[in-house]
Amino acid sequence: MKALVWHATGDIRLDEVAEPQIEQPTDAVIRLTASAICGTDLHFIRGTFSGMKEGTILGHEGVGIIEQLGDRVRNFDIGDRVVVCSTLSCGYCPPCRSGNTAQCDNSNPNGPQAGTCFFGGPQTTGPIDGLQAEKARIPFAANTLVKVPEGVSDEQAILISDIFPTGWFGAEMAGIKRGDTVAVFGCGPVGQFVIASALLMGAGRVIAVDPQEDRLAMARRQGAFTVNFEKEDPLEAIKSFTGGIGVDIAIDAVGVDSQHAHHGPAAQQAEQKKDQYRKEVQQVAPENFDHRHVQNGNWIPGDAPGQALEWAIQALKKAGTLSIIGVYPPAAQFFPIGMAMNKNLTMKMGNCNHHAIIPRLLELVRMGAIDPTQVLTQVEPLSDVVSAYQSFDKRQPGWIKTELLPSQ
Repeated sequence: MKALVWHATGDIRLDEVAEPQIEQPTDAVIRLTASAICGTDLHFIRGTFSGMKEGTILGHEGVGIIEQLGDRVRNFDIGDRVVVCSTLSCGYCPPCRSGNTAQCDNSNPNGPQAGTCFFGGPQTTGPIDGLQAEKARIPFAANTLVKVPEGVSDEQAILISDIFPTGWFGAEMAGIKRGDTVAVFGCGPVGQFVIASALLMGAGRVIAVDPQEDRLAMARRQGAFTVNFEKEDPLEAIKSFTGGIGVDIAIDAVGVDSQHAHHGPAAQQAEQKKDQYRKEVQQVAPENFDHRHVQNGNWIPGDAPGQALEWAIQALKKAGTLSIIGVYPPAAQFFPIGMAMNKNLTMKMGNCNHHAIIPRLLELVRMGAIDPTQVLTQVEPLSDVVSAYQSFDKRQPGWIKTELLPSQ
């Protein structure tokens, strides 16, 4: 079968690989009908999240049809249409029973203290072959799969595999109350769903910060106030929108590939911190901080890994709440803890508990409360996956979220 395989930093290929088989009685094998490209995947190719194993199939978002079932998977039938939870979970350990499925004790082959296990990630997360393929093996299928109800399309369901629940998780973790003012840093696919989730939860005002005009336009269509940090100082803009107080909640939906301003008033501040940012990039991308794996403008690490975090902390009111869902590798050690501590901030962060959230979102979509496809901008065949990655990586206008069709 065809699958997108990671070979090295800056080197991904559509390869012919063996079809997956049942390996454990808790496994299932699905034929994928939809997959997708996520910004997290880019971390592995840019080198800002190290430890990838050569030969790992990428991708952690999928919708498909069950073709094989292990003997201990008793809640599905062959032929069922399912969405894959991006993070794997057993369903019966103490973290899973408390709803913290991203911290399952059993799904990560590296042991109960290893943390989140997800598809297509580095060795510390498994590794488990991913979903940008024609078929996939699903470990702990009884909890890692969720049945897709009638009336929910593949296009809707693929957005509920990871990015919608991650956005919801970030907003829910922040404890948004009716009337709260929320700043969202990063208006990529996850950031768009943070905005949607915050508004569904009753936020009075959402301020969206990003340098890409197409992403800001999508945020405005949702009703957010928008700030382009390449044109204005984002902190001054946020101050003007909040009467000088700051926001109640800030949500970092960017992560380690954050960028600083290159134009406008915020660029001067970035210039003063260029040495600091250079050290941060070297810390998180040791194999590519010098751009040795950059090819034709692709696979460039973010030039200011701590910028979104810094702005989020500075934008908050005193005793505000910071929610972090942008991906940071264990190597990242640049968090501005003193700045946060001296504002009495509450901080929450982590990987999305997909299984605990996905059923609720499927029901919201089935009822017509929200249509997640407003974020979907491209549908591409798996056969063109490498070129789709290149366009998404360069943030070409209009490339916000890309669905992949494994059958094409």
